[in-house]
Amino acid sequence: MKKLIVIGLALIYSLAGVNVMADNKDAEIKKATFAGGCFWCMEPPFDQLDGVISTTSGYAGGDEVNPTYKEVAGGKTGHTEVIQIEYDPVKVNYQKLLDVFWRNIDPTAVNRQFVDKGRQYRSAIFYHSEKQKVLALASRDALALSGVFDKPIVTEITALKAFYKAEEYHQDFYQKNPVRYKFYRYNSGRDDYLKKKWGAN
Repeated sequence: MKKLIVIGLALIYSLAGVNVMADNKDAEIKKATFAGGCFWCMEPPFDQLDGVISTTSGYAGGDEVNPTYKEVAGGKTGHTEVIQIEYDPVKVNYQKLLDVFWRNIDPTAVNRQFVDKGRQYRSAIFYHSEKQKVLALASRDALALSGVFDKPIVTEITALKAFYKAEEYHQDFYQKNPVRYKFYRYNSGRDDYLKKKWGAN
């Protein structure tokens, strides 16, 4: 199944005229922004990647300026919890980041991710450039054709308007508060779901 997905992605990128390795020729540090529910759970899988310089928890997708966690959690700002990644494209390309993103969320869930419910926990890809947009759309279409999911992919793909850094206590939460983080993650149902869909990573 995994080989078929890779082949499908390669075919779609080829048809779209996308060179997925083009990032590797650009030494400039780049950014990527993803929403996958609780931002505590989205930092670890990217922090493990060679080429990822930093992950920052924050808020995006709404119109309110400088929202607080309490305001976003209340569901009235239009923002969703996100992580913003700084990465070295010489070491890791945007396509790899997309692959990691899809394998850590439920892209069929509307306005929720696992135990967390509301638009503030919706999944989304906030692209920083036209190239990122093309790659994100192609990866979504390939995933839809892969047969991994039996429901429509509802993850939003939209341009990043603004990113607001979350409060400091949210940053690297899984490292600062490992016991609380593990308790939350275990009870969220995220890992059970991902294992059923993708097997052991």
